[in-house]
Amino acid sequence: MKRVFLLAAGSMVLTGTDRSLPKRSFSSRQKAGRGEVFLRNLGLTTTEQVKQLSAPAESKQARSSHATPLFVSSGSVPHSADFLLFLRPFPYRPGRSQQCLRKRRGSETGRLERSRRTGEGPTLKLVQDNPCLTELITSVLALPEPSPSILSFTLRLAGMLAASEDCFQHLQQEKLLGRLFGEDGSLNSVVWEDASVRSGWVEGVRNMMHHQPALHFLCSGGGIDVIFTLQGDPSLFVASAASRLLVHMLTFSLESEMTKPLSAKDCDWPVCAQMIIKRIEDSLQSSSVSRIKQSLKLLTSLFGCCHAPWTEVLWLGVAKQVESFLTEESVQAQHMLADLLLNVARSPVFCDTEGSFWALVTSALEHLTPVQAGPLAVGILRLHKCPQNVRIQALTVLLQPMDCILRAASQPLEYAGLLDESVTDPATVESVLSSRSSCASLLCQTLGHLEELLSLMHLPVDLPYTSLLRSLITILQFCNGLLIPAYPLGSKISQILIVCFRVQRSALDVLAVLSERKGCDTLVESLFDVLLAYLESPNTNPTVLKKSFQAASKWLVCLPEMSRFNSQWQTKKILQDVFLVLQKRLCSPCWEVRDSSLEFLTVLIKGLRDQDEFRQTLLSSEVPRLTEDLLEDPESYVRASAVTTAGHLTFITYFAAESPVIGSQYNKENTVAKLQEILSTDPEGFPRRAVISIFTKWLRQGYAGLLQDREQFVSRVIQIAESDLDWEVRLGGLELVEVFCVQTLCRLGRPKCPYAPLSSAFTSSVGQHESLQIFCQAKLFGFLFRSLCDCDRPVGQKACDVLLALRSSFYPSNTLKDFQETGDSPAGHGIAWLQRTLRQGSLAQNFPSGSGNEIDFQDPESMLLALGTIDLEELHDDLNKSSDHVEKSPQSLLQDILATVGTVEENEADCY
Repeated sequence: MKRVFLLAAGSMVLTGTDRSLPKRSFSSRQKAGRGEVFLRNLGLTTTEQVKQLSAPAESKQARSSHATPLFVSSGSVPHSADFLLFLRPFPYRPGRSQQCLRKRRGSETGRLERSRRTGEGPTLKLVQDNPCLTELITSVLALPEPSPSILSFTLRLAGMLAASEDCFQHLQQEKLLGRLFGEDGSLNSVVWEDASVRSGWVEGVRNMMHHQPALHFLCSGGGIDVIFTLQGDPSLFVASAASRLLVHMLTFSLESEMTKPLSAKDCDWPVCAQMIIKRIEDSLQSSSVSRIKQSLKLLTSLFGCCHAPWTEVLWLGVAKQVESFLTEESVQAQHMLADLLLNVARSPVFCDTEGSFWALVTSALEHLTPVQAGPLAVGILRLHKCPQNVRIQALTVLLQPMDCILRAASQPLEYAGLLDESVTDPATVESVLSSRSSCASLLCQTLGHLEELLSLMHLPVDLPYTSLLRSLITILQFCNGLLIPAYPLGSKISQILIVCFRVQRSALDVLAVLSERKGCDTLVESLFDVLLAYLESPNTNPTVLKKSFQAASKWLVCLPEMSRFNSQWQTKKILQDVFLVLQKRLCSPCWEVRDSSLEFLTVLIKGLRDQDEFRQTLLSSEVPRLTEDLLEDPESYVRASAVTTAGHLTFITYFAAESPVIGSQYNKENTVAKLQEILSTDPEGFPRRAVISIFTKWLRQGYAGLLQDREQFVSRVIQIAESDLDWEVRLGGLELVEVFCVQTLCRLGRPKCPYAPLSSAFTSSVGQHESLQIFCQAKLFGFLFRSLCDCDRPVGQKACDVLLALRSSFYPSNTLKDFQETGDSPAGHGIAWLQRTLRQGSLAQNFPSGSGNEIDFQDPESMLLALGTIDLEELHDDLNKSSDHVEKSPQSLLQDILATVGTVEENEADCY
């Protein structure tokens, strides 16, 4: 059995090696750790259990002198891929190594992979040819007190074997399944108290549940009762697995045994389905609150994943009992009803129903508390097919807390409210908002649902945007102490919400999304009064300030599009007030505030740089100078944001050179020089990444006028980026090269569309030589080919993509092969050296020099030959392999297993 286990473990990983990536070396402790994790995932947790597996078989005489051994050795060793068929599908459990799971799942090759695609299980021939499999199960059952981990492993193993009907019958003849899954088996043993055994039992049953005999075996042996009991298991994972198993058994029974469609009058359920449905109905009618909740969870899962026509018949049988829970306070299951009703409503079986179901939804909206009804209301509003009266009622329930806020702000009400009438008693919502423990929770939930609705492209309902905006402003005034009504309800709510960061953040999020909706023009001045108060207040929380900046930027960008707010002096007045606040915030001692201020300014520049009022107001303020000062901020995050802002600010200062406020300190040469200095000298990676991103953006957006000599500029930048220790900076340098190459080739006549045929002017030797000359002068090819051997895989992948794109520009597919066949040239030795060097991959981090065989990366003819000769596709495939696939090789994993067992010499022969 030792041989079987080790061979099976060896088949769980990919074969093959990678010539371009070196194998990491692991210490003995690391190897043992990886092996322990792997064995633990098979249910083997202790050193003794591992040694049991690897111990050599004893003689019959020795075995008879004491307890039955765990495994009986067999001379027949199954094919490793066949054996893995029943080891593969262990579901995820918390604490299980994700790397190990990926290692096992990624390894299923050959016959195993075909078996997964076709859904085949272990064959009877496999079990008959390898009696060690059934002997293993027999040996475990013979142990007086088996280890819970090994018993759990055995239950899973037996379930996987029994997934095939032939194997199931074979195990039944051996009388093994009843001893494992029946009442005489693990159910009545002491080890059943261990959660791993119960989990193994549920997973084993789930694994075998693919044919009728298995279904009938479980139903006749009392298995249904066990599964229903396990729904209330102390282990949440066991309880969840049991619930999923019941859903699977019910759907499988109906799909495999039902001969004709069910109807409400003729409910001829299959036997197994009848047993499950009877248990559900009995639980719903019982006095046990836990049983009721378990059945409601089961129904929620069932209607969420199954949309077959028979679900309507099932619903008709439980609907009245479900409805009774809306008013039964003793059950306290109202919070579960919203999820159940939503899953039923989403089913296409019920979408066109005009009868009792939607009446039940209406009743739920009326009887559930505001907190419980909110998720149900927003779920109903997102449905495409729903009766209009139900949709209106759901909207009323959702907006009721916001309407209460408006009414609490002033009595009598100065403006129109959100609602004409309420679905539930307004006093209920008022009592919730008057409670310190529930007010913020209800408002945050309602605001989150409104943000979810407003983020949809097409709203299924029309919202009263103006009144909604007024209620948001009122909430923000309550939270900031700007509004303290004399009315008792409003006074109480304002006391609760004062400096409530949760509600402030939620309200500002909805405010930002609301800027995209039309019809809010009349309240813009009031809105900015509140936003400026938040931006100016020294008591504003940094996170709330960031949200305030985000909301203000959204509304400022939308100002030019507002029909009722197109007055130039009004816009300029708001912008002046904003920049006055911004100047103060850019000097804040808190780095988060400085960072948020720079991000806010960047968004404004992106959205408003074409507006004259914005440019004039910005350039006449101190903001550009302060932004430049922040390039030397002590905090790296702020420096990175300052780089991004300065890069976008350059667009305005460069194109507004005629403005009298622009001095020499804003000229483009100074800006480019400062950013290059940051790229080469800043000790942190964030600012350097921002610089390379800005340079790429300048080239991509066509602002070549910012750079006097593009070739020299690109050459300087990539020389700095190539030696950077941050791989994201090197990757950014490659993106800069890619943009530069595309623009250069298009300027020389290559079509912008990569699939368009190349023009004769571009494919001529003159056109090719000119472009290659530019690339060589900029020293691009050396950077690209050296990046192929970068120790960080994304850098190598990007370099290979750029080289493949360049090759396709110079060589159409029909000429590449002929050119490769005529690769004999004076540079042939250099090409061969380069090919050998690239095959070393990341081992060749520094290209050797001085041997005389190197290729000249600045010679156009050599580079043309290299592009047509080197097998870039093979390099591309190698670079796309997982960086740790060598560690997933059979040799690597088996070394880890041997290190775990601790007896290398004894097991080495069998292992390999």
